[in-house]
Amino acid sequence: MNPRFLRRDFDPVAARRLQESGIPAALARALAARGVATEADLQLRTREIHAPAALTHVALAGRLLADAIGQGQRLLVVADYDCDGATACAVAVRGLRALGANVDFLVPNRFETGYGLTPEVVDLALRHRAGKPDWIITVDNGIASIEGVDRANELGIAVLVTDHHLPGDRLPAARAIVNPNQPGCGFPSKNLAGVGVMFYVLMQLRAELRARGRFTEATQPRLDALLDLVALGTVADLVRLDRNNRILVQAGLERIRRGACHPGILALFRIAGREARKAVASDLGFALGPRINAAGRLTDMTVGIECLLADDFDRADQLALRLDEINRERRRIESAMQADAEVALAGADAQASGSEFRRTITLHREDWHQGVVGLIASRIKERHHRPTIAFACADGDWLRGSGRSIEGVHLRDVLDRVTKTHPGLIAKFGGHAMAAGLTIPQSALAAFTEAFEAAVRETTDPALYAPTLVTDGPLAAEDLTPTLVQAIDGIVWGQGFPQPLFADEFEILDQRILKDAHLQLTVKLGERRLRAMWFRHIETLPPRARLAYRPVFDEYQGVARISLFIERREG
Repeated sequence: MNPRFLRRDFDPVAARRLQESGIPAALARALAARGVATEADLQLRTREIHAPAALTHVALAGRLLADAIGQGQRLLVVADYDCDGATACAVAVRGLRALGANVDFLVPNRFETGYGLTPEVVDLALRHRAGKPDWIITVDNGIASIEGVDRANELGIAVLVTDHHLPGDRLPAARAIVNPNQPGCGFPSKNLAGVGVMFYVLMQLRAELRARGRFTEATQPRLDALLDLVALGTVADLVRLDRNNRILVQAGLERIRRGACHPGILALFRIAGREARKAVASDLGFALGPRINAAGRLTDMTVGIECLLADDFDRADQLALRLDEINRERRRIESAMQADAEVALAGADAQASGSEFRRTITLHREDWHQGVVGLIASRIKERHHRPTIAFACADGDWLRGSGRSIEGVHLRDVLDRVTKTHPGLIAKFGGHAMAAGLTIPQSALAAFTEAFEAAVRETTDPALYAPTLVTDGPLAAEDLTPTLVQAIDGIVWGQGFPQPLFADEFEILDQRILKDAHLQLTVKLGERRLRAMWFRHIETLPPRARLAYRPVFDEYQGVARISLFIERREG
């Protein structure tokens, strides 16, 4: 379904001010549209990040951890199974060890023990390597782990929850909870990833230990050495890149570019065919993140965490190679599942016009992989512009689903509405506006499909389902300069602060399909001929087409030239 293009509004005064500071006009307009008022707003200095003090319970967490370290207690980090969880775990383990802690980690297999700190995970902790821990520290999970924390408390294990997900009606009975999204927390940035939350806990712990005389400012461990991991987890988790997060990501990218990063990060860059010395945020999101995520999707995240914890370059290379192999298998499974999904949707009314068109898509096949249904939901949502939930079979008679939504449809709120209007239909759920997970009985699939559709229909405007794409408007051919591309590449872009996307009408001079998967084009803008690529798209274009695109450098035989990455076609 091709969208209608809209142009992003911008402040002309701010755009003019930015242009006068030396920023190319097209980029100045794009930055002004994203709330950047002056060139100084682009100076991302690490010393300007928000202080930890505003995080609820962070001071308590620092004192509790300092006490535990002083008493030689055993700490066990329990991680989530995605890239944010893996990097948060690596940051926790590396940082706590540097600060003198006796710490190990456990990453559960979500297919066996469920999501978060479940009672089953706590029982695993009792048998984990060094035996019963004194403390469990959750990273990127735990805010919904009521039963798991209760189980730990019964066994005499103290729990510190560090998380960033939205809480439910009840909070777990942990000794401390550090989460910027918990009720009453006044931390200015609600967009920290799980890895960012853990990094802040370490900053507070270091300050506490310094106050206790464990070390001085001159002798204290350097936590900035962890910023490459913080950057990776922040970008990969698609949290909003507000200014605070952009500072963290920029600092991490700078370390990667100068080679001052961990062996596992460098190994992942090599296996992905990317140059670390030229690292940009998109490398983290599209090259490194998926390779780590693949481990959690198909097996468990242990190999991903071990890669990020490796200090030996050969070991890091071996683990990165294993992650790459797992990711290739993930791609194969995803491709087959997506083909299944499109066949199931063919002839359905998901795209039908009129007042009775279906506003949601619910999919299930018995042979689908639990770890990949989220990717399928995302692909189908993008293609059909409908809130989409894809289910796979779980243990017993359960289905485990993963959903993705469109702007204007808060997926977690919709699922909450379903639980209230149809009690018992959903066994458990969690998530946020754009993504959520849930578990339902297999026998309830048909009923859930209709209840989900009804909940969305009752709470959303039909106008939301006419797809649109917001762009930064047209470029003149003479605007497509190396200076513009270099300036764009020098800025941290990501969720909530998107890279500029321009839109123009092109004459299509030549087009051919590469590897049965991608469309290679020669296009004309004004009097200028340009190469263009539309990845994962094989439908040819008419002689003229209005396209949304990003200008990039395309290196050929050592020479960098400007080409276009096509994103969408209008209408």
